[in-house]
Amino acid sequence: MDAPVVSVDGLRVVRGGRPVVDGVSFTVPAGQVTGLLGPSGCGKTTLMRSIVGVQIVAGGTIDVLGEPAGSRGLRSRVGYVTQSAAVYGDLSVRDNVRYFARMLGAPASDVDRVIREVGLDDQTGQLVGRLSGGQRERVSLATALLGTPELLVLDEPTVGVDPVLRRDLWARFRDLAAAGASLLVSSHVMDEAARCDRLLLMREGRLLADETPDALLARTGTATVEDAFLALIEASVPA
Repeated sequence: MDAPVVSVDGLRVVRGGRPVVDGVSFTVPAGQVTGLLGPSGCGKTTLMRSIVGVQIVAGGTIDVLGEPAGSRGLRSRVGYVTQSAAVYGDLSVRDNVRYFARMLGAPASDVDRVIREVGLDDQTGQLVGRLSGGQRERVSLATALLGTPELLVLDEPTVGVDPVLRRDLWARFRDLAAAGASLLVSSHVMDEAARCDRLLLMREGRLLADETPDALLARTGTATVEDAFLALIEASVPA
């Protein structure tokens, strides 16, 4: 069995004197799509920032692809999409993607490929600052798909996209996993859980579950992940 691409042990992040990630431990398997689900404000973004090495942590360890999180050697091996698009508003879609391709040393042919994959073929010449919020997020996703990242950390990548594009993006995520990439994808939309190989359910800075969708439903005796999540919350509340 392949070693996990991410190993988190006892992670603790404190903000304003309050723990926002509290003693979290889990692994992300290689070659799979792992879903990180939970309501807004539960700590998903903070957890992802910790994995890519841009978050100050109060305790615990994080290894990514055999190196400490944030190591210089991981820059070209990890693709990261932030919740707020990290692209340049005064550049066109194409120029943004071309710039990041040069920074990453990705082949020039990747530029058109990733623009097409995120459904922005008709906006290639538009300034990013004039796009809708959802379109800007897709430009950010395109930059993360450049090259051949071994790990993709995607913070709510399908927010603000229409159902057809959402389906197509998830098909692309599945293709990437089939080709050997590993993905950690966050969402607050529970019906996206069925598209994942493994689920991390998070609430108030803690993990409620770390298992496959089928195992989660079997353990809770529920029909949907949303019902399973509610059952876990109810079980965690003292009588």
